[in-house]
Amino acid sequence: MKKLVVISGAGKGIGRALAQRFASEGFSLALCARTEADLQTLQTELTQKHSEIEVFIRPTDVSIKTQVLSFAQMIEETGLPVEVLVNNAGVFLPGQIHQEEDGALEKQIETNLYSAYHLTRALVPTMIEAQRGHIFNICSTASITAYTSGGSYSISKFALLGMSKVLREEMKPHHIRVTSILPGATLTNSWAGSDLPEKRFMPPEDVAEVAFNTYQLSDRTVVEEILMRPQLGDIT
Repeated sequence: MKKLVVISGAGKGIGRALAQRFASEGFSLALCARTEADLQTLQTELTQKHSEIEVFIRPTDVSIKTQVLSFAQMIEETGLPVEVLVNNAGVFLPGQIHQEEDGALEKQIETNLYSAYHLTRALVPTMIEAQRGHIFNICSTASITAYTSGGSYSISKFALLGMSKVLREEMKPHHIRVTSILPGATLTNSWAGSDLPEKRFMPPEDVAEVAFNTYQLSDRTVVEEILMRPQLGDIT
């Protein structure tokens, strides 16, 4: 039976690169993102290039619980076992805690943390039943480093790493691996308009490659955390 890789926030950046990488290895995909056009373009690209796979898409605002659960329901209806879940969806609103706009914390917690919490809770029971699977949580260097412009984004990413650590302990007896990936500045839309040269950023394909290589390890091994930064260091 075909195995399914689930990726949230798959329309652009790291999520899109992850979809391309797993598709190249013959995995079917369930993808969500806010913009339907991005999903449709990616679906067409992947199915034309890899005719043996299925690509299921659902436009989803992951900050809304009911939409996350609707995406999870679509996944269940595919009938395919979830082999890999990547909680990748996120939003970055720069600012400082004492100055950022009201609602910045709620928006980023709902998108960066609650979406991963709800999607994991919806999908993990079948993974537990199968006694296998791999969950990746795309955290950030902001999960471990206090940036003065990080504000509520850093709060949400610290929390996501904490959730990932707890989940790792909970999933041990169920043979489900849990990996936190903490990328630094990656060339995605989050940095649009920064005027910094491309060489200051990691390509999203590198994050995808690291995730796939980690998945390929023996079931007896789990890489718990992966910290990635641009060769020239953090951008602050």
